[in-house]
Formats: sequence, C-alpha cells, structure tokens
Amino acid sequence: MAKGFRENICAEEIIKIIGDLVSIPSHPGVHEQETQAARYIHQFFKEKGIESDLSHVIDGRHNVIARIPGKGQGYSLLLTGHLDTVPPYDMPDPFELKRENGKVVGRGVVDMKGPLACMIYAMALIKECSLALSGDLIFAGVVGEETDCQGTMDLLYNGLSPDGAVVGEPTNLHIGVGHRGLEWLEFYFPGKAVHGGAQEKGINAISHAVTFINRLNRDLIPQIEKRTHPVIGCSSMNLGVIKGGTQPSTVAHECFLQIDRRWVPGEKYPDVVNEYQRILTCLHQEDENFTGYLRSMSALPGLKYPFVCEPLEIDPHHPLVHIAQQALRSATGKKSELVPFPAWTDGGLLSTYGQIPTIILGPGDFTSAHTAKEYLEVAQVVPGALAYSLLAASFCSRKKL
Repeated sequence: MAKGFRENICAEEIIKIIGDLVSIPSHPGVHEQETQAARYIHQFFKEKGIESDLSHVIDGRHNVIARIPGKGQGYSLLLTGHLDTVPPYDMPDPFELKRENGKVVGRGVVDMKGPLACMIYAMALIKECSLALSGDLIFAGVVGEETDCQGTMDLLYNGLSPDGAVVGEPTNLHIGVGHRGLEWLEFYFPGKAVHGGAQEKGINAISHAVTFINRLNRDLIPQIEKRTHPVIGCSSMNLGVIKGGTQPSTVAHECFLQIDRRWVPGEKYPDVVNEYQRILTCLHQEDENFTGYLRSMSALPGLKYPFVCEPLEIDPHHPLVHIAQQALRSATGKKSELVPFPAWTDGGLLSTYGQIPTIILGPGDFTSAHTAKEYLEVAQVVPGALAYSLLAASFCSRKKL
C-alpha cells in the first residue's frame, strides 16, 4: 500500500494546489469569505471522480464535504481543516506563493491551506489506487475556525458522526493528542467621574479593576497553576487588555479588563466562569461601592450554533493514535511524538459535541502561523500527504465486529 502511494505521489502537484488555495483570499472582509476556496476544492474532487458537495452554512459561506464510500461494516474517518485564514496584516504579496530556502511562503500556507492540500491530495491518491475501504473516508473543509467555528458546528448539527477524526493543524508531523479549552472574558467596572481635585467624591473604576486583579493574583492564579494534565500541561490565565478613564485629571468612570483563560480536561466551563463571579461578589460584600460585571466574549450575538471552546483529549492508546503512529513512521521514517497542541482547534468541538475521537496532525510549524513570514517546509509536503493516505487507508480498512 505504501509503495503504491509513493509511486503516485508528486510534490509539485501538491505545491500547485497549495499555491492555488493561497491565491484565493478567504479572510474576514472577503465577500462570501471561504466560498471560492470551497468551490476550488469541490471542482478538484469532481475532476478526480470523488463525490463532493458544497454545504451552505451562513451568509453565503460554504463548507465543502467529500466522501469515498466504504463497502460497509467498517470504521469511518474524517479528514478536516478550516478554509478561512487571518487577514494579511503586513505580509507582503500575501496571496502569491513564493519559494524561499526550501519553504513556500504565503498567507494561510501553514494555517492551514498547506495541510488542506495534503488532505485532498490524499483523498485523490486513495481514489486513484482503487482501494476497497470498509468504512467511509470523509473530507470536510469548514468555514470560520478563526472566528466563530460555525462550519464545524454545522457538520455536527447535520449529523456527521465518523468513528474518528483528524484535524490538519500544523504539528510538524507529530500527533496532537489534546489541547486546552479557551474562553475570553471581559470585566466591566463602573465608577463615578469627578474632578481629580475632589476624587473623594468619586468612585475610581481603575482602582476597582486593580483590586480585582490583585485578588486574582492572590487567590485564583495559584489555584489555576496547580491544575495540570500529563500531556497538555497546566491551566493558564493571561491579563490581555485593560482600558479605562478619559484623562489624568478626571476620576475614571469605567474600566474594562479582558483576559484569556485556558483550562485543561477535568475542569468544567461553568466552574471556570463561576470562580471569577465569586471573587466579584466577595469584593462587593467587602466594599459596597465596588461593582464588577462579567461577560463571555465568545458568546457572539446571533450565532446560528452557540458553543463553548472546550478542551480536546484522546486516550493515547486509542487505535486512531496507534494507526497514526504507524502511518507517520512509514511516511517519515521516524518515530512520531505525542504532543499537546498549543492553540485551540475545532477538534474541541468534534470531541465534545460530536463525541468523536480526534487527533491533530499536519505538516508545518505552528509558530509561523499568523505572522508576516508564514511558511511551510517543502520537505514536509510529501510526507504529510503520504501520512494522511496511509492513516486513512488503514483506519477505514478495519471492520467492525
């Protein structure tokens, strides 16, 4: 099987697909954002004789879903990744794929149009080799992972329920077996504005924010840092934004604080939020002038599918992990590592809301994502496509008892 894939794989063909996808802007602000990229992939599958559909999600934006049917009685697998990217920001010529020192450079090349290209190429390889799969092999290119995650939620609400899933975020071809949950919280502290010369008659909102931060540092952060996971690491909290007041001579009438909170499996989302609310309540009991309000920044108004950015975790002994290890050893000649993924992914939705065993696996270095020098090493392109092909063929060839 591996020999057949290797004989048919071509790096330049994959790089052309990457270049084509990079040339199609799919960031916020683009009309129908990801739809042109979805149409490109849909046409690719059509030309390869693979059944494919465009599925409308929201505001003219479409997922693309393809399927190689199995004979039945086998395990099904989903290969999935997001079609959207972050904006170009200050990246020069972001939609023109460039080659530099063994790398391809362009917006979205690693996050994650390069991995997407490897996935759809793997689908084509399996189709071309006429493998008789027992279970269905499914590909889904989804909208909105960088913003509202509605693409993956749409898959789940419409009943997609494979026996395993691979999210193609860049892991340098190691196996991501989990990541932390994510929530952004905003705290609003109202005050009372007066002239700074009579500050005793006012209520300083900035001072109340500082009081709250000090209490977090004293009581909550030490607890958070003790919550650990053997692979994923420890929970965390980052004070990201604070703003308030109007000018130095006026007591601040309001102050806003925004934090990034990441939690490990074992913590529960309601508990994460309630910890902050309890501190706000306690501070008000200590000082009746202290008032603070909490809101989730992830609870976007008008979402078609509300969700929480839950953590991802898979048993390292799960057959999907074992098969991925074998595929990577064959594709790269090296032993792969089981690693935590540093950011949040749609895998948290697949695992939590779909109860789908999920790993993260893709070519590329995550640390170049979103930067002005986003790149993908050419040397990882063929092993990436080969690993997806071998993993999918092996997983979907297994029959259910």
